[in-house]
Amino acid sequence: MNAAPESSIPDSGGAEITSVLIAASKGDETAWRRIVDLYARRVFALAQARLRNPEVAEEIAQSVFATLAAKLVGGGYTERGKFEPWLFRIASNRIRDELRRTRRHPTTHDSERIAQTQVQEADRTPPEQVARLRWALGQLSETDREVIELRHHGQLSFAQLAEMLSEPLGTLLARHHRALAKLKGLMEQTLQPESPGMRAGGRIGA
Repeated sequence: MNAAPESSIPDSGGAEITSVLIAASKGDETAWRRIVDLYARRVFALAQARLRNPEVAEEIAQSVFATLAAKLVGGGYTERGKFEPWLFRIASNRIRDELRRTRRHPTTHDSERIAQTQVQEADRTPPEQVARLRWALGQLSETDREVIELRHHGQLSFAQLAEMLSEPLGTLLARHHRALAKLKGLMEQTLQPESPGMRAGGRIGA
């Protein structure tokens, strides 16, 4: 799935998304489809990036929107003006739960190969570059990888990320900058002949 263009996404605290949420809570199907159109691809992209399994990513996205629907209809949504951080907090929690589950009960499948093929077909990125990026992301700490993928797959603004992660904006900006610097260094490392990390397939210190 490709994320919706940022220009088509209303500010989470703006009047447009607030009115759409109110209409959806009253059973307006057009409003609900609008919410799904705006956010489903972004939630899916985040889940796929973290889990590398398109089928599970789809299940996570469906679960997130089922929770959203229940909250809206049942009056449980109270985060006025903070919709996107709230939505992606739910998605991130579901993703963490799935990551913990798969670490406890690993399975053998070729989902990563499927996901990589989809990425290559979507943006025509050379396979070796995709492999380097996958490897480099895998070497980052969980917190570094989370902030990069929420920003670039979830398409959250830095202000929304700071709200979601309960961090000062300046701290969040610095953390994102450091995480990108680590990722860049790892990507450059993979260009070296016989890179030990790539050859061993192991994690290195972030």
